[in-house]
Amino acid sequence: MLTALSIRDIVLIEALDLQIEPGFTALTGETGAGKSILLDALALALGERADRGLVRAGAERAQATAVFHTAPDHPVHAVLDELDLPAAEDGDVVLRRSVTVDGRSRASVNDAPASAGALRRLAGALIEVHGQHASTGLMDQGTHRALLDSFARTGALLGEVAEAWDGWKAAREAHEAARARLARAGSEREWLVHVLAELDRLAPQDGEEAQLDAERRTLMAGEKTVAALRDAASALDDPRLEQRLGNASRALSRIGGPGQDAVPDGIEAAMNALDRALNDIAEAQNQIGRAARSLDADPQRLELIEERLFALRAAARKHGVGADGLAQVRARAAAELAAIDAGDAAVEAAARALAQAEATYRAAATRLSGARSEAAGRLDAAVMRELPPLKLDRAQFRTRIEADPDRPGRDGHDRVAFEIAPNPGAGFGPLSQIASGGELSRLSLALKVVLSADGGTLALVFDEVDQGIGGATADAVGRRLGALATTAQVLCVTHSPQVAARASHHWRIQKTVEAGRTATQVVVLAPTEREAELARMLSGADVTDAALAAARALLA
Repeated sequence: MLTALSIRDIVLIEALDLQIEPGFTALTGETGAGKSILLDALALALGERADRGLVRAGAERAQATAVFHTAPDHPVHAVLDELDLPAAEDGDVVLRRSVTVDGRSRASVNDAPASAGALRRLAGALIEVHGQHASTGLMDQGTHRALLDSFARTGALLGEVAEAWDGWKAAREAHEAARARLARAGSEREWLVHVLAELDRLAPQDGEEAQLDAERRTLMAGEKTVAALRDAASALDDPRLEQRLGNASRALSRIGGPGQDAVPDGIEAAMNALDRALNDIAEAQNQIGRAARSLDADPQRLELIEERLFALRAAARKHGVGADGLAQVRARAAAELAAIDAGDAAVEAAARALAQAEATYRAAATRLSGARSEAAGRLDAAVMRELPPLKLDRAQFRTRIEADPDRPGRDGHDRVAFEIAPNPGAGFGPLSQIASGGELSRLSLALKVVLSADGGTLALVFDEVDQGIGGATADAVGRRLGALATTAQVLCVTHSPQVAARASHHWRIQKTVEAGRTATQVVVLAPTEREAELARMLSGADVTDAALAAARALLA
């Protein structure tokens, strides 16, 4: 709902702040009073063309601000997200636009900088303007399919079509990927076979590199170790050492024989120590010999280890991994080779899935097209019933549906357009071919009345909807605007008292001259003031008693 319109320095309006109520608001006033200025200001805020001619004489820039209050589930919030604009605070969406005397314009949404295009996108979800010089919503053929779907209540079918479209798209991508893999198979297969053969010959083991490197370090230090073992063995292999220890042991054994003194303490322990020393020397010689033999067992071991390490590390560099990752490289290569070998089968399976997904989509789109065609007949009949009371009995209305299977989409394969034949014998064409702004507004009114039961835009603006009509036709227009206002907010610029009398709110647009300056003002009329305004509209400048009585009758 449009809740406020703020205008600064636009044409004859210096400053104006309007609070707009729900329901039906009529805007009346004498010709030239400035009703179009309000619509021009609103159009500026909605992102329409910024004309520097809007700037009030003596001002530097003109500015218009429109405030809309929306429900949490209103479609405009999705548009805000898509445009990456600030979310509505407390449900209010604020559209602001200014234009300077040199023609430069600036726009903002919820006080964040935005483009005029962003304003128009948001306005499309918030308001419709119908008139001779401005028309949004129904005049945009791109909205007709969604309006027909809303009338037809095709939500469930639309969901099926969208789901089938997504499935078809995924199947196409899978099929293309399978074909691409098969196309690459020739060159890749030769490479993968080479990789597998190479790694099978190498047969890398987890942790092998670290183990070989440790052994290599040990072997590289082996020469010094062997030299030390040889020196130790040479020192222990001295026959004089064993002879001296034996002589010492034999000398001690002669102590305590017949005719000798008592054996001193410690002699036995000394003899035992000498025996252990001889045994330990023999054991040390055995261990040194064993260690030396282990180092000399495979003199080519170091060379073999270095060759193995070089091969592992070269392969790792080639495949961009560590040596421990070569096993995984082999596993991936084997899997890819298996997939390539199964490529023909995969492409055939993907093609079958693609055909099935397309068939599912086509069937769902055909059902949706049928539902649209059935609803289009009902919509056309309903709109045609609305045209005669609105003095459009010479016009013919139809909903044209063109199924184009070669241009499918997430919403089906139908093109939908509302068309009009304004006179008998005239061919059908777009709604915009109606030359008269009043007829265009009344046709839009007829459509909105028929479509209003299915919800719709929060705010509707009609300009010149009463052009060229009066009496019963004007009353019919007023009745329909009043009925439409039960489901949407309606603002109508009108010269017809029958239309204005149906409004729940009434503004009078008037022009004043003060201190030589002309200005446009908006007066919110009280019930008693409405009677006088309707009488003026009926009788002109001189309001008669009969006009007042007629005005009271209209309001009653």
